[in-house]
Amino acid sequence: MYGVEDILGIEGGYRGFYSKNTMTLTPKVVNDIHKRGGTFLRTSRGGHDTQKIVDNIQDRGINQVYIIGGDGTQKGADLIYKEVEKRGLQVAVAGIPKTIDNDIAVIDKSFGFDTAVEEAQRAINAAHVEVESVENGIGIVKLMGRYSGFIAMMATLANRDVDCCLIPESPFYLEGQGGLFEFIEERLKENGHMVIVIAEGAGQEYVAQEMQANVKKDASGNRLLLDVGLWLSDKIKDHFTTIRKMSINMKYIDPTYMIRAIPSNASDNIYCTLLAQSAVHGAMAGFSGFTVGPVNSRHAYIPISRVTETQNIVKLTDRMWARLLASTNQPSFVDCNDISQGRVSGETNNVISSTKISNS
Repeated sequence: MYGVEDILGIEGGYRGFYSKNTMTLTPKVVNDIHKRGGTFLRTSRGGHDTQKIVDNIQDRGINQVYIIGGDGTQKGADLIYKEVEKRGLQVAVAGIPKTIDNDIAVIDKSFGFDTAVEEAQRAINAAHVEVESVENGIGIVKLMGRYSGFIAMMATLANRDVDCCLIPESPFYLEGQGGLFEFIEERLKENGHMVIVIAEGAGQEYVAQEMQANVKKDASGNRLLLDVGLWLSDKIKDHFTTIRKMSINMKYIDPTYMIRAIPSNASDNIYCTLLAQSAVHGAMAGFSGFTVGPVNSRHAYIPISRVTETQNIVKLTDRMWARLLASTNQPSFVDCNDISQGRVSGETNNVISSTKISNS
């Protein structure tokens, strides 16, 4: 539309800029990539050399850079933009938010989130079928969500077969009144089975304490998470067979990478088109250092620095979490220890308390 014909694809993430991994992109080359999962250009983890990247941009005579990715990728895009600005280069830098975790701040939703929530339904449905077929069946489904529990929350709300949803933003405890063990026992007596959805980042403090594990990080500096799903399965099994002397059937499903690897659904395909067109129009209009995305349902241009200031997380004081508590009838898992130790604010506790739903 703008008469731009020379388009270069950088392979392997940021490292591709200075490892010379590139390909020429034409309409024919990218004709059916929306029907594939994963990333056509491939990706990588780890830090990058901003100076080298901008040197490469300068040497190649590139004047528009479109950077697609999540929170870490957007932070890298902001550094590239600042270096480009510092050198006074005529280069437009545009960010496109793509992460299934939906943890990019300011915008309503990131590309890939809808598809992930939809695919998670298959795992939850499988867990429900399995636990319905046995006596005292307990199914645990672990979904992605390192720091943000959006996939787990929305998948739970969409499914209606989930009895309990555990996310990183909401601390939970196992034993005692109002704890998870008590709730599980109540549900088993009531229904004979139970499905629990847990985000991968939930309960990590308990797992680390019990396993006395050292905090390790990946190449990008993210903390390597321990398998909370397996840990929770073992804890539930031990409690009910050893302490409560109950026979239970545990089913654990981990579809973590399955929900990330599938092709995008119709909703995300349309959304992707809107993001792409917005990014191109913004760059051609002369803007730079921006990310595109809907804000209160209106597509907007946002400075990259603003979307990288914080991470988007589930707010326990928002209506959506209150709707989830009403849907599952699960405990809020807020006790006096959480408040005294500063893990849950007084305001959060008041809102949660006011939204409690009775079992009657």
